[in-house]
Amino acid sequence: MCTSISFKTKDHYFGRNLDYEFSYNETITITPREYEFVFRKLGRVSRHYAMIGMAFVQDNYPLYYDATNEKGLSVAGLNFPKSAHYFKADAKKDNVASFEFIPYILCTCKSVAEARKKLANLNICDENFSNVLTASPLHFMISDAKESIVVESVKEGLKVYDNPVGVMTNNPTFDFHLTNLCNYMSLSPSDPTNNIAPAIGLEKYSRGMGGLGLPGDLSSASRFVKAVFTLQNSKCGESELESVCQFFHILGSVSQQKGCCKVEKGYEYTIYSSCCNTTKGIYYYTTYLNSQIVGVDMHQENLDSKNLINYNLISQNEFVLQNKR
Repeated sequence: MCTSISFKTKDHYFGRNLDYEFSYNETITITPREYEFVFRKLGRVSRHYAMIGMAFVQDNYPLYYDATNEKGLSVAGLNFPKSAHYFKADAKKDNVASFEFIPYILCTCKSVAEARKKLANLNICDENFSNVLTASPLHFMISDAKESIVVESVKEGLKVYDNPVGVMTNNPTFDFHLTNLCNYMSLSPSDPTNNIAPAIGLEKYSRGMGGLGLPGDLSSASRFVKAVFTLQNSKCGESELESVCQFFHILGSVSQQKGCCKVEKGYEYTIYSSCCNTTKGIYYYTTYLNSQIVGVDMHQENLDSKNLINYNLISQNEFVLQNKR
């Protein structure tokens, strides 16, 4: 499963944890303005906004997990099993396959407001990338520096939710997660008040007791609450170092350690965490075996070229022995 967040200090930051049981050898992928997208139902787009993100590149096509375009708009696709429902192509709508959704929005929109207009006539159609790569059940978080929304294609149709908390996880649907927050309204970073028996002189025995009841398990509902609590109470300076480090600490509060979530083919764990400074176009990441923050700056590349630019992940780091002789 996964968690994505939107975070603002002086600049805006967007990213996610990718939690799964294996990797597809994804790469940091920059799609320049002249790379030609060929959409299955909407034809060719030969000139568009440049974008950077994490992708599995197949047949020279970037299958993005999360990405940000040069205007600062970001999209992440997260697992949405049993809830996602894609439809047959509709001649009256703009038909986009699920694997095309992220590049389509980032190609054509520079803000959430523009994305809303595109979504008004959008149909996420039931089409596979290939016979080998079938459509993944996904829902999407779209953010810029001003606002965030969640897009879910379900049996009832395409749902677009305002996302005032800047967090998205997985099942159930997003409206459930917002309602579920009501069960945790008493959580606080401050010391609790003795409401149970005011006449008794109860005293705290530990710091952090205002957070008693905060979920700590790995379920999507619990990760949503934990991420919202951590993000909404975050205190951070405005420097790039402070902002990026704080972002990864927030994601770290809901990261998954290998061995704690057993699935059919092994254990689900946080394969990578990402943080894109959407203002500057710098994509940072860590991996399960590399806690050092690594960055790729899209503006250091030729964004008017036609070819994808890929950077393999630095998946392992070396220890620094401070007193090495």
